[in-house]
Order: sequence, then C-alpha cells, then structure tokens
Amino acid sequence: MRILVIEDERKVASALEEGLTNAGYQVDVACSGEDGFYLLSTRRYDLLLLDLMLPGRDGLEILKTIRRKGMQFPILILTARDTVEDRVNGLDSGADDYLVKPFAFAELLARIRVLLRRGRSESSLRLVLADLEMDLVTRKVLRGKSEINLTVREFDLLEYLLRHQGQIVSREMLARDVWQQTNRATPIDNLIDVHIARLRRKIDDPFPVKLIHTIRGVGFMMNEGAP
Repeated sequence: MRILVIEDERKVASALEEGLTNAGYQVDVACSGEDGFYLLSTRRYDLLLLDLMLPGRDGLEILKTIRRKGMQFPILILTARDTVEDRVNGLDSGADDYLVKPFAFAELLARIRVLLRRGRSESSLRLVLADLEMDLVTRKVLRGKSEINLTVREFDLLEYLLRHQGQIVSREMLARDVWQQTNRATPIDNLIDVHIARLRRKIDDPFPVKLIHTIRGVGFMMNEGAP
C-alpha cells in the first residue's frame, strides 16, 4: 500500500519515510502542498499523512481542495496544533483522524491500520488467485494453508502481479510502477528477473499448480494454469 506524506519539516518527513518503509509501506514525501498535489495527480495513494503548518498553502486549504476534487482516500492530520478548535476544524474539513505532535510511532501505525481497514471494503483488502491469498493490511501471504514469508520488494511485486492477474505485465511496467524507475537509460531487467525467480521459488515451486508464467519476449502473467 502506498502512503503520501506532505510534511515540510525534513527531519520529521525523513523519520516518517524510514519508519513507514520499514513497516512495509511504499512511501512518497512532498515538502509543500504544490508538490503534494502533483504526486496526487500522477499516482494512486491509499492514505495521506498531512501536516497543517505548511509554507505557502495552509494544510486545511489543501485538505478542503482534495475533498472538493472528490479524492476519497483516508487522510490523517499530523500537527502541533492541539486545541479542540483545531481538531474540530481539521475533522470538519474532511480529515479522517487527527494526531498531535509529538506522538508515538506505534500509535501512528495503529491509526494507519484502522484507517486502511475503514477506508476499503473487506474484499479490496485481500487479493486472491486460486489458493493464493494476500492480505494487504496484515501483509500476510498464504498458499493453501502455508504462510509464505516475503521481503518488502517481493510483496510489492506479487501485489502488482495479482492486481493485474490475467493480464500481461511487461518489465517496463514493473520498472516504472514497482521499482519507481522512470528513466530506462539503465535497464533493470536482470534485477526484475532475479526477483521473479525468487518469487517463483516461494509461490510456485512447492505447489503443483503454477501461477506465475513467463510470456516470452513480452513479460509475465499471473494466471491459474497456462495462459
């Protein structure tokens, strides 16, 4: 799952990025409202962490604009403003939760999990193909009754393939959307192939029905049985 952090204090932003990445989330950081809007217009996010005291455009203005544009992902405000009036204004402007700085990181993670569960239907929090199940909140993967341990990159790769099951996924798509490599001047095809091979060893090799298929010269496809 991908989280956008709009926070102008670079130390705070870096700490959030590191902590959330270690917790298994994909994280983008913007240090201004303008940069945040650009990212929101070019990528899909599951949750936004928004500071209120931003240079230029106030966080509340950004929040209202996001909701006015019809963006409905959960928004959690992180701010030093701690009065009841501030909390009410934030929630009335469209925020789903409000956390005052300083805060315990464990509490932030708990609130994020709650918002992600609340913001999506149960079916959209699970990806299923045959006997393979992926829980996007707990980040658990099961094949049959066997739990499969994946690295963060392997999990993101499998999630992408499952979201495109039955479709051909090219290496260019994986480089752009999973590795965030928009410049193909230095191809990472070999790196992608290595991760696909590792994923196959965990997802397919121990089981009779193979789910990850190579479409020679094109890319890959997740499908039950031969494509």
